[in-house]
Amino acid sequence: MLFQLVLLFAFACSIALLLLVLFEPGLPYHVVDGEDGREAQDFPRLVGVLVGSEVQHTDTVEVLTNGDAFYAAELAAIQASRLSVHIEAFILHPSRISDRFLAALIACANRGVRVRVVVDAIGSFPTPNSYFDGLRAAGGRVAWYQPIRWYTLKRFNNRSHRDLIVVDGKVGFIGGAGIAAHWSEPAGGNPPWRDTMVRVTGSVVAGLQSAFLENWLEATGEILVGRDSFPPEQPLSRGAPAVVVAGTPSPARASRARLLFQLLLATASKSIEITSPYFLPDRSARRELIAAATRNVRVRLLVPGNHNNHPIARLASRRQYGELLRGGIEIFEYEPGMIHAKIMVVDGRYGVVGSTNFDSRSFELNDEVNLALFDAEVAARLVRDFEQDLRSAGQVKLEDWRRRSLLERLLASVSIVLERQV
Repeated sequence: MLFQLVLLFAFACSIALLLLVLFEPGLPYHVVDGEDGREAQDFPRLVGVLVGSEVQHTDTVEVLTNGDAFYAAELAAIQASRLSVHIEAFILHPSRISDRFLAALIACANRGVRVRVVVDAIGSFPTPNSYFDGLRAAGGRVAWYQPIRWYTLKRFNNRSHRDLIVVDGKVGFIGGAGIAAHWSEPAGGNPPWRDTMVRVTGSVVAGLQSAFLENWLEATGEILVGRDSFPPEQPLSRGAPAVVVAGTPSPARASRARLLFQLLLATASKSIEITSPYFLPDRSARRELIAAATRNVRVRLLVPGNHNNHPIARLASRRQYGELLRGGIEIFEYEPGMIHAKIMVVDGRYGVVGSTNFDSRSFELNDEVNLALFDAEVAARLVRDFEQDLRSAGQVKLEDWRRRSLLERLLASVSIVLERQV
């Protein structure tokens, strides 16, 4: 009898923990005195202070649209490296493009460049450890983030979703793309995934390096302070201000990435353009988006259409359209294929590019990294890409949303259970 009671108690505890994971309310974010933030003379400094990150500067910023552009630029930087190449990827799957990266990294390691790679164990689950044998034989290092072990089970839901490349501590790439065929090869009659990476130089690269080194430490126990990671005597950057926001979940549910997005939404005065592959804003974010539209900010969202690679995420996202459309927000669904870019532009002046999806998993569970760029020229370029993508998107109207099928409504209701995990 006692044994049965213990089993029953253990089962009840397991169910309670599962329900807590699935349905724990998000932190009710609310920006106080947002109008003061909109009028702040040194807004980059305000952002830096709130997210706990130093305001740095860029020397150059290059927006790289789609795999042909960003893979070519990344490979060129790797091939020109002299000191170090650091790569962090959620998705690094065997493919022709991955083979090219491995060949370039092996060549680097053979000439004495220190090559370090962090790969998420779940995001890259299809990739065998032996795939990196050639790189390791050449002297390169590969570490798995949160590999599946008995002692990592309690942290299983924490993934490194960061997509970073840092070369010689001087050139950085950040955005939403990993290294796989998704971004380089058509599949099933659809084009490669639409995505964006940004190439930066300047003092801001040290912030990207720091984000990589955080996960390298967690994967290997090593604290890297050598000159190959932080080369000395770099000239002072005099370009536009920028803030690297390394989002890491806290036990109290807050994250710097979530704070960044809430702040920018609350301080927008003219326009907000958001591109997100998995758009599942929590109640606080929806409230902030609608509040922006209420004060005559034009809010436009670009999300995947039928080609979303996570159908559950799409169903859960579409379930929320009604509230947003009634609040004056414009929603567009990209039609040619999967759109995977994660970009937000505010007032045509500030741009955010990085790994964070607009969902609870990115805001509360994953390690993420974003680059906030306070550069009107870069923001204008990102808006031009947004406008170009809109030409291949269909606008969702409230009347159309109301006419969605009964099957979609039923499936969307079921998706509520997994909404915070997709």
